[in-house]
Amino acid sequence: MKNSRLLRNIHLGVKTLMLHKLRSLLTMLGVVFGVGSVIAMLAVGEGASREALVQIRKLGSNNIIIDTAKPSDDDASSAGRTRISIYGLKYEDVLRIAECIPSIKRTVPVKIIRKEGRLGSKTLSLRLVGTTPAWFDLVKRPLLAGRALADADLENRANVAVLTEHGARRLLATEETLGAVVKIGGSAFTVIGIIQSDSGNAGGMQTPDRDTDAYIPLTTARERFGDIYTQRSDGSQISELVELHQIITEASSLADVEASAQAIEAMLTRFHKKKSYRLQVPLALLRQAETTKRNFNIVLGSIAGISLLVGGIGIMNIMLASVTERTREIGIRRAIGAKRLQIVAQFLIETVVLSMTGGAIGVGFGVLIPWIITRTAGMPTLVTPLSVIVSLGVSMLVGMVFGIYPALRAARLDPIEALRHE
Repeated sequence: MKNSRLLRNIHLGVKTLMLHKLRSLLTMLGVVFGVGSVIAMLAVGEGASREALVQIRKLGSNNIIIDTAKPSDDDASSAGRTRISIYGLKYEDVLRIAECIPSIKRTVPVKIIRKEGRLGSKTLSLRLVGTTPAWFDLVKRPLLAGRALADADLENRANVAVLTEHGARRLLATEETLGAVVKIGGSAFTVIGIIQSDSGNAGGMQTPDRDTDAYIPLTTARERFGDIYTQRSDGSQISELVELHQIITEASSLADVEASAQAIEAMLTRFHKKKSYRLQVPLALLRQAETTKRNFNIVLGSIAGISLLVGGIGIMNIMLASVTERTREIGIRRAIGAKRLQIVAQFLIETVVLSMTGGAIGVGFGVLIPWIITRTAGMPTLVTPLSVIVSLGVSMLVGMVFGIYPALRAARLDPIEALRHE
């Protein structure tokens, strides 16, 4: 009985709205734009945040990255026109971190040298990365061909290199990929593997790899190129003695990351007179990015919610006008026995139908707009089911909240006065 009455009221509400199609359509536009803007803005914010979070996670949530940083007040020792700057991380730092901080599971030393790679007539400026096999465990990148560095390569000081996909395409385009011999800084290196790089900026932190990397054993890098880098210009010579350019450490668990970072900071401060290093903690960036994402979504949702508020006010305005137009109809219904609750239900159903129909159309716009943004601007967007459900729920709530006053006003009309209304 109740179900049939509800269906009858819904049918009556839809029929009444269809008598004024243009007015109903214009009333719904506020809700349409409100729901569409909520979904679209949240999709843009979610897409941007998700991309940043993915990039940060690629750095390794358990990792702590220590970079060499040249002090701004570096007082290089000089001899004639030759200056030597000594700064940065040392090989001893790797041993101290591994031996003195129990929560550190692995440490990976990294030495970076800029050299030119040559194969026949092709040349490419490479970033030569001297490291250990553990680098490929801490900085996880897909191996496309061949193998990564092995412990035997480190022990034998082997002249082997793992190239990035970009470097391989530039140097080995017409050659055999694996087994090719590339001249790097005057030494011949055999290509044993190709790795996919994923360089970029993750939440303000530079990823450890680049598109032009060539990974070689750390022992080979020390033996072939040493620790001193010399640059000549205008008759002067500037030399820098830097043992290691980076140390990547892995904590045993997420709970140990921040405490381990503090311990490393304290240890380095003790053994380095000047702060020639910089710590980067992906986990801290990850938490900061997640907090920023939540705040960003709240701000965007609030701004877009104003459109829904405007749409709700439009619905209230139209329903108040409808009550005035239908005063005589309300009086007749009350005279033949309709209860106040039935009058309230009738007008509430009409407002909910308006808001829900507008919400459904708005969902379509909200899904279409991010798709257009992604296709035209290349900006990542992500429409989440939660944003669609929340938007529809809010649109229905707006219809009920802003429809309750006109419905109550209609129910409170005196039947006698309503029948006299022209």
